Amino acid sequence: MLKIGDIAPEFCLKNQDDIEIYLKDLESKTVVLYFYPRDNTPGCTLEGRDFSALLGEFEECGAVVVGVSPDSTKSHRNFIEKQQLQHILLSDPDKKVASSYGAYGKKMMYGKEVFGIIRSTFIIKDKKIQHAFYNVKTKGHAQSILDILKNQ
Repeated sequence: MLKIGDIAPEFCLKNQDDIEIYLKDLESKTVVLYFYPRDNTPGCTLEGRDFSALLGEFEECGAVVVGVSPDSTKSHRNFIEKQQLQHILLSDPDKKVASSYGAYGKKMMYGKEVFGIIRSTFIIKDKKIQHAFYNVKTKGHAQSILDILKNQ
C-alpha cells in the first residue's frame, strides 16, 4: 500500500479512445486517480457519475480526474456513453498499474476471500502521493475528495 509522501508509480495506459496516457503527461495538475472494479456495475456507476458531476469543481481546483479499471477501452467507451461520464477512463487489463498502487489483491467479497480490484483513490501532486484511500465506499466519496482539494 502506498502512503503520503511516496513517489506515485509511473504508468502508461490506454484511455477510452485508445490513446496512451502517461502519468507524467498529467504532471501540471493535481491528479485524482481512482481504481474501480468494473464498468456498469452499481457501485462503479455511482462513483463514476459522482466524479463526473463534480468535474467542473475538480477542474477549478486544478485537478484532473482519472478512473482506472481492468475493463477494455471499448467497455470504457460504452460506459462513458451510457452513463454520460465526462472524465478519463484508463484500461489496465493485466492489473499491473493497480498492483503497483496496492489497488489489486486479496479482498472480501460476499464473505469469501478473493483477488480483485480494491476500490482505491489517490491524490497525486508533483509526482508524490498526497493522500491514499483504500477500501473506499462509493457514496459521497467524490465529494469527500473534492472537499480535501478545496481545503489544501
